[in-house]
Amino acid sequence: MALVTSKEMFEKAYKGGYAIGAFNVNNMEIVQGITEAAGELKSPVILQVSKGARNYANHNYLVKLVEAALLENDIPMVLHLDHGPDFETCKSCIDGGFTSVMIDGSHLDFEENIALTKKVVEYAHDKGVVVEGELGKLAGVEDDVKVAADDAMYTQPDEVEEFVNRTGVDSLAIAIGTSHGAFKFKPGQKPQLRFDILEEITKRIPGFPIVLHGASSVSQEYVKIIQENGGNLADAIGIPEDMLRKAATSAVCKINIDSDLRLAMTAGVRQVLTQNPAAFDPREYLKVGRANVKALVAHKIKEVLGSDGKA
Repeated sequence: MALVTSKEMFEKAYKGGYAIGAFNVNNMEIVQGITEAAGELKSPVILQVSKGARNYANHNYLVKLVEAALLENDIPMVLHLDHGPDFETCKSCIDGGFTSVMIDGSHLDFEENIALTKKVVEYAHDKGVVVEGELGKLAGVEDDVKVAADDAMYTQPDEVEEFVNRTGVDSLAIAIGTSHGAFKFKPGQKPQLRFDILEEITKRIPGFPIVLHGASSVSQEYVKIIQENGGNLADAIGIPEDMLRKAATSAVCKINIDSDLRLAMTAGVRQVLTQNPAAFDPREYLKVGRANVKALVAHKIKEVLGSDGKA
């Protein structure tokens, strides 16, 4: 099976009341863990690559790793650029084999965001590639995306219809209370998604696929493992999974997960090296990290996204 776009995936997800997991990839083991879980559960999946991942692993290596995963797993897969910072990065990914790109103009004013997003859409659609845009700003840190809590902004429902119509985007990332990174909220602060905003946006653009970024739940299981092995993640609090499940049954067709994957991989590596400080074979500790990633993705697919059996 070749790489696909997310168009048909999202149409089915919207009608079926589930969401597609968009998991960030940085190396072979993470690609393997994600796609093995999705393959066994017969779930469509989006593998997404950030600018930081491209800088770390190299564009061509990542594309070929995903192509290899397609040979091993007969499920629909999308290769997506996460948080494309400019037209040039999006163009490079479109020309380089990606089937979906996100252009993040959320830091710009409304008209500038529309102009940049429209430019990417026109180029992408001419190449058969779909585009995700963004309105509103999530707090937190993810690679080059850094937004202070005071600068975060909820998506304004009054703007979404105009933005979608004028840009021609295929999906829209919104800000309703999620946050990038592992350290999402302060101790004692209760995470809360603004489902009222989501409902109002859905009324303005009915049937249109919505995306949630910053949706890692920071599994306390992995936090505990890291803490027990010398790490310090006592303040890590993520989005409760029951809120994400609710979102997945609505207009939200794509839910992004990155920090949970990093925690799962790191927990496995740390566990092996703590138990055996003399270990020097990367296959030994990366294998455990990969198994953690696979288990985490399987949990998300079955218990949060509801996409199992939908391939």
